[in-house]
Amino acid sequence: MPLLRFLFKLLPWILILLAGVFLWRIFGNFFTKPEEKKEPEVVVNFNTVLTSVEDLGKMELVRYNFRDVVEYEKSVSRFVPNSKLVLIVSGEAVGCVDFAKITQADIRFQGDTLVQVALPAPEICYYKVDHSKSKVFSKENTYFQDAELVEEGYKYAEQNVKKAALNSGILRQTTENAERILKPMLEEITGRRVVLVPQRRIQNPQPPRKR
Repeated sequence: MPLLRFLFKLLPWILILLAGVFLWRIFGNFFTKPEEKKEPEVVVNFNTVLTSVEDLGKMELVRYNFRDVVEYEKSVSRFVPNSKLVLIVSGEAVGCVDFAKITQADIRFQGDTLVQVALPAPEICYYKVDHSKSKVFSKENTYFQDAELVEEGYKYAEQNVKKAALNSGILRQTTENAERILKPMLEEITGRRVVLVPQRRIQNPQPPRKR
């Protein structure tokens, strides 16, 4: 039975060893210096800014609502009076900027403190007549062509909505709103001062037509 006696002698040492490993796992952190966590380095480049702007796509920045009285007159024949419609029209026009048109060439880093971004020209996304809030006020000399004349009258009124929006400065307001929204966002992303300028594209001159 010498082997059994030997194992009995080793048993206390084995228990002490296991207890030591257990205690080290529990209290070992008190004796070791914690590793310093490194903050991830943020690298801002052309692609970072470009991706952030492209995600915006075609953003609607201003909406103009109109309500007007539109007179539409159509000449039918010199022998009969002109057809006339009077419409009370409600419409809207929306200005936007297509940020997807911005390319890497439109983004310029100047030193460590400034970023210049060239913005595309503002545009009218859409304009329309709200038929649910519009109506025909009066009709004269329609000659049984009421439906056709009303349709033409509303198309004419729709063009008036676009003209009224342009005359009211919708494109200028769109540019101002784009700067209000985009500039703080890009300054937050880049950590630099952002300057927005109009986008300019150099067009190749067209060759003269052959005579």
